[in-house]
Amino acid sequence: MIPLPEVTASNKRIAVSLPSGLVAVFVGGTSGIGEYTFLKLATYAVKPRAYIVGRSREDADRIIGEGKRMNSGGRFEFIQADVSILKNVDDVCRVLKEKEEAINILFMSTGSMAFKKKTADGLNLPFCLYQHSRTRFVLGLLPLLQRATSLRRVVSVGAATLEGVIDLANITGEGFPLNQWRDQGAAIHTLLLEHVAREAPDVGFVHDVPGVVKSKITRDAEGFGMRLLIAVTGVLGPLIRTPVEETGERHLFLATSALFPPAKDAAHAGLSFDGRLDAARGTDGKLGSGVYSVDNKGESASTRVEEILATHRKDGTADKVWEIVSGDFKKILGSV
Repeated sequence: MIPLPEVTASNKRIAVSLPSGLVAVFVGGTSGIGEYTFLKLATYAVKPRAYIVGRSREDADRIIGEGKRMNSGGRFEFIQADVSILKNVDDVCRVLKEKEEAINILFMSTGSMAFKKKTADGLNLPFCLYQHSRTRFVLGLLPLLQRATSLRRVVSVGAATLEGVIDLANITGEGFPLNQWRDQGAAIHTLLLEHVAREAPDVGFVHDVPGVVKSKITRDAEGFGMRLLIAVTGVLGPLIRTPVEETGERHLFLATSALFPPAKDAAHAGLSFDGRLDAARGTDGKLGSGVYSVDNKGESASTRVEEILATHRKDGTADKVWEIVSGDFKKILGSV
């Protein structure tokens, strides 16, 4: 576990140890973890430029207003889009390329529990938001990330460290129990990040699990079982929930700490971490290997998870996952 005081101490060094004018994109930043992390960036960074991508202009106006009160030198902008539609993802990336030469942080926290709902593209909604949409953002913004002269980081909030078996016959996990859907989705997402990282070893990729956090992800949950789970979580929330302040601190740490460096080019690793000389263990079991599956206290996935991922790579599952998702890109958008 990385103690919270050490996390906060690292974040407080952003102003003096990272350049002013950091550029960050928060996909899903109009509520929950994206909001909390954006506000921490506004708290610590010098003249940051941040873009919030989401559906609710009302929520974005509130969050941006709060950010400006915290940091009068910051420049914050809302880009309204339903990112479950893949063309919209490409449109947002195009807008960002017109506005910025480089990006330091791509932070993604979109999600849904409407497991039976389809997108306008005909994809399963929760699977699309976790896999298709986020991967498309990474691919679209990778050139800008690679142009950054300092920090280069992708953070994707999901179910990291819980990676499990993948059923290629039901890759979207429709009809699965929640735990099975979660574990399969986590493995798929980590493997997708690994694929992109092989083409971009100069960018660091973090897939994390936040624990139980106050957010709006359950607003569209379906079925009696899900409603019961939400009710139980609501009652137990004060006992099991990670506080909002801690969530923001820890996720900004994931986005800026040199514990999670790219596989190559340490100059873009982020803030050095006092007391720990080694980088975190990557998903391949090696220190500082560029892709990290991290729990809600900042620790890397277990060796059991590493073995599961190694099996997926060895038996061809990882390649098939990429073929399925990239195939959907070609079918819907005409290209990967």
